Amino acid sequence: MIFYPNIYLDNVKEISLNLLKENNIKGLLLDVDNTLIDFNLKILDGSKNWCENLKKEGIKICILSNTNKIEKVKKVAKELDLQYINFAKKPFKNGFIKAMNLLQLDAKNIAVAGDQIMTDILRWK
Repeated sequence: MIFYPNIYLDNVKEISLNLLKENNIKGLLLDVDNTLIDFNLKILDGSKNWCENLKKEGIKICILSNTNKIEKVKKVAKELDLQYINFAKKPFKNGFIKAMNLLQLDAKNIAVAGDQIMTDILRWK
């Protein structure tokens, strides 16, 4: 296991189409808390357009959250028109595997974005 991400960004919307294409990424797994929504449960301004633009370019996106508060995840997923998996039990592999199967992509073509290194962006080798 390696305990650091490949890229540090201040905001999920900094993940550009060019960045994804340069790294042969065709799918994104996104955390909810402090990634798509803030501490007050407000969706990050501009997230809807950001998601729509990436999807138009063929990027598949799925919310992968550890929360067991399904209504919170459902609300964000509905607002952003995304598929979701809640109570994913990250960093264990099962949630990631479910998401990979949902997106129908190989792991090498999926990037993960989140705010917690020990759960959201832990890499397995």
